[in-house]
Amino acid sequence: MDLLIRRVQRTEYDALGEITAQAYLKDGLLDFGESDWYLGELRDVAKRAAAADVLVATRGEHLLGGVTFVPAGGPMADIARPSEAEIRMLAVAHEARGRGAGEALVRACVDRARATDGCVRVVLSTQRTMHSAHRLYERLGFVRVPERDWNPIPEFPDITLLTYELTL
Repeated sequence: MDLLIRRVQRTEYDALGEITAQAYLKDGLLDFGESDWYLGELRDVAKRAAAADVLVATRGEHLLGGVTFVPAGGPMADIARPSEAEIRMLAVAHEARGRGAGEALVRACVDRARATDGCVRVVLSTQRTMHSAHRLYERLGFVRVPERDWNPIPEFPDITLLTYELTL
């Protein structure tokens, strides 16, 4: 069966939230584990879908993963500037990895950015330890922009997110 990228359906919010939360937990990406404040954000697909485009990758009836695409100026943007779109919370279920879902989700975001009037760039933040994600982004033409690295929790200086961008 072919991989399909489409908008998330309301009936899939809980499942996608759990896929996203588990991807971050199992990969050790949450500094405070099960008590990390960000876990609630990862699970809150309804909130993201109300403010941005949440896309999912499916194969048949199986939900493989998802991503949040924030068009220029969207309220879910962390780092996007005017004329930039942002990719957030890319996650693929552990059992579905290595089958192209992550790449297809990122490509779909880039396509949406290209179709957005006035959008000239796609940006994203990633953690230092997300090495497979870095390879994916670089393979798709994203480049590191160290001057845009940032810390979402200033009181914890070790939590610096790396910034990548793709000029359209």
